[in-house]
Amino acid sequence: MWAYRLVAPYTFERLDVPDKTADDVDDRHVLLRFMAAGVCGSDLPPFRGVRGKIAGDTGLNAAEMVGFPVHEVVGEVLASRHSDHRVGDRVVGWASGFDGLMGLVVADGGGLAPYDPALSAQHAVALQPLACVLYALEQLDLEGQHVAVIGQGSIGLLFSYAAKALGARHVTGVDPVDRDGVGKEFGVDTIIRTTSDRWVSHLEPSDRPDVVIEAVGHQVATLGHAIDAAAPGGTVLYFGVPDDDSYPISMRAMLRKNLTLKSGVTLERRRVLGAADDFAKSHPELLAAYVTHTFGVDEVQSAFDLASRPVRERVKIAITA
Repeated sequence: MWAYRLVAPYTFERLDVPDKTADDVDDRHVLLRFMAAGVCGSDLPPFRGVRGKIAGDTGLNAAEMVGFPVHEVVGEVLASRHSDHRVGDRVVGWASGFDGLMGLVVADGGGLAPYDPALSAQHAVALQPLACVLYALEQLDLEGQHVAVIGQGSIGLLFSYAAKALGARHVTGVDPVDRDGVGKEFGVDTIIRTTSDRWVSHLEPSDRPDVVIEAVGHQVATLGHAIDAAAPGGTVLYFGVPDDDSYPISMRAMLRKNLTLKSGVTLERRRVLGAADDFAKSHPELLAAYVTHTFGVDEVQSAFDLASRPVRERVKIAITA
């Protein structure tokens, strides 16, 4: 079967590897035929050559793990040892081994769920990041609040859209990339084209948001900017993936402003994937606006090359069989 691996920074190699079979499926896992994948912001540091914390990322020149780093997948079940999945089901969710860039993928069935069959595979794959966003927003009180989202990439725009749909009074989006052309489609009331430190330095007290969502990650600065930006009594949600074990934050600001800091991974994955499917049905315009670029499996390098540079009209990139 076809598969990809990273052999150097910014460099994928396509190769043929032995097919996976039902004998490779552990308890509560399934074997999927690859239908689609999504490129996530958390895939980009490995693509650039950063060594991650995934088990098996031990290559000399790059990760060199077959199928790595993709985890957002859609597939058809070919074999199952999970009671909720049957052969022939089409499912969306997590490639639990972060090895979704191959023709046949073994994944934990607990992180997969069926989806509306009317959806194309490239649109269905967007339900995985949407599920992450909805689970995170369940932890917040958004009704009537001013919500600011630092980072208006593919995940930040989903946060903006969902926050507005779930009752936010006003949504501010902050990103140095020009998002004027897409921000309004995603519920952003005020689009700020600048870096988060510059935004914070010009904030008036009356403009400070009640909720600040950090949707950038992969460096330590923007969490501090989120804390600085929040209004007294506000909440900061850290969603961006941390590449560092420790982050410096101002405890003085946390204390004096009575702030709440929240974070965490997505739990109850099957449930929230179902919630994402329902949300997409209620907002039929969302997924078509969200998935802006689609590549075939012979164009994986091009898909990641596009994902790794700022392009104002790009939101979500899908890869399809």
